[in-house]
Amino acid sequence: MNKFIFVSGGVCSSLGKGVAASSIGALLESRGLNVRMVKCDPYINVDAGTMSPYQHGEVYVTDDGAETDLDLGNYARFTKGRLSQANSITTGQVYDSVIRKEREGKYLGKCVQVIPHITDEIKSRILAVSKEENDTDIVIIEIGGTVGDIESVPFLEVARQMIHEQGRMNAISVHLTLIPEVAGGELKTKPTQHSVKSMQEMGIQPDILICRSPEMLDEPTCRKIAQFTNVDLDAVFTSPNIETNIYQIPIVFSEQKLDQVLLRKMGVECRHTDMRLWHSVNDRFNARKGKVRIGIVGKYMKTHDTYTSLFEALFHASLECGVEAELVKIDSSTIDEKENAFSVLEGLDGILIPGSFGHQHQHGINGMINAAAWARTGKKPFFGICLGMQIMTIEWARNVLNWSDADSTAFSPDTKYPVVSLLQDQVNAKNYGGTMRLGAGETINENGTHIFAAYKEKKISERHRHRYEFSNKYRDDMIKSGLKLAAFTADGALVECIEWGADHPWGVAVQFHPEYKSKPMAASPLFREFIAKCQARDAK
Repeated sequence: MNKFIFVSGGVCSSLGKGVAASSIGALLESRGLNVRMVKCDPYINVDAGTMSPYQHGEVYVTDDGAETDLDLGNYARFTKGRLSQANSITTGQVYDSVIRKEREGKYLGKCVQVIPHITDEIKSRILAVSKEENDTDIVIIEIGGTVGDIESVPFLEVARQMIHEQGRMNAISVHLTLIPEVAGGELKTKPTQHSVKSMQEMGIQPDILICRSPEMLDEPTCRKIAQFTNVDLDAVFTSPNIETNIYQIPIVFSEQKLDQVLLRKMGVECRHTDMRLWHSVNDRFNARKGKVRIGIVGKYMKTHDTYTSLFEALFHASLECGVEAELVKIDSSTIDEKENAFSVLEGLDGILIPGSFGHQHQHGINGMINAAAWARTGKKPFFGICLGMQIMTIEWARNVLNWSDADSTAFSPDTKYPVVSLLQDQVNAKNYGGTMRLGAGETINENGTHIFAAYKEKKISERHRHRYEFSNKYRDDMIKSGLKLAAFTADGALVECIEWGADHPWGVAVQFHPEYKSKPMAASPLFREFIAKCQARDAK
């Protein structure tokens, strides 16, 4: 029988439920168990694809093209289980499915209600993940939002029902709460007490508490929490603030014996644990020497979550290269003037221009073009991803081919030189959700290129999320002027990678998103090579 762990949160959002759930998955995998992860998001959007990066953070894309919550990225970085559309459940998906079934008469004229119809739909999706692969031992279900949110009620009701139906040895509740620090450094447990009380009012008695705190909780504090929440003393754990390396968290939990308590409560034989991989990550983190300064030039620099996978991929690459990567976040709209841009960028060892999304406009684009020009003329390593490849194309067309009007039709529909244009099958698209070039795609690397040297393979698979492409109309002009077309789709129809010539140390831009597949134990090849080139540049 499968085991189920429901991870919920209380007091406030952004406590790190996704990292906590992922760390639990990592601990259980270290004991030889097969784990699958599920995220339940209470929003009514069908998926995260059309949501603002400022409001919701990055969109994580799976191989099958699902646009999901950023926590699936955490699942991918911490655990080994396959992720797909099935691992992301939203209120929008659930209601859409139930309403379609009702319209088709599948409920035989019954009054369709939240209980049992909505909750049964959610349960069926969770159970489908548990049965998708024969060797799945444990399914970890993270419930978005916080207890008390009206949107989360159906998902918490599902947790209550499944704990009752499966039995407490087969389905348990892990609740993450906040222990705030007030003036004078005193830690307050009252918010956690109220959060657990709210869970109990939902009919759920948490089996395990994980308390987010500025520091490790002492025994008297844990005892007080246990007494007021009906949770066993040895089931109260601390998730201390860790600013620099979230991959320490599985080790912190392991040292507190969180995995042992989980297995005992689920009646699973306590297997020998092997945490060597996680210790190796932290050993490499502590062994880093030197620093490279990477300028991240983009449109959404105000919040870290907007580019979570990108920042993590740079961190993974820095571990492999044994160097600290200092990320300098630059709002591209602040360097629209070339002279100002070159002054601001001085002192950086490399430039990275990431992807973007939404109804495109010219705001901030000139700043990115200036950053690309600075890297090209100054012989600094440059890495463009998605929009970054399009920026590299426009900069080359304007400053090398001297097509001053060159642009993307996303920013200038009437440009004389549309060197980046809309995919043909997107021209008349009306819906913006799930209609782009999404998910895994095969790329063929050309011999003698930086991308081939990075992957050491002719054929690779990476994930896409975009509508606009390098315009084939100008292929010959670009090649004749010295731009290298380094990789293509399997049918040769679309350009997947462009590079600056041999006179530049490393200028690479790709249409796909290599950050999605980077892991702390296995950095993305392109990110690794980018950091290595910046490191070599810094050494000079």
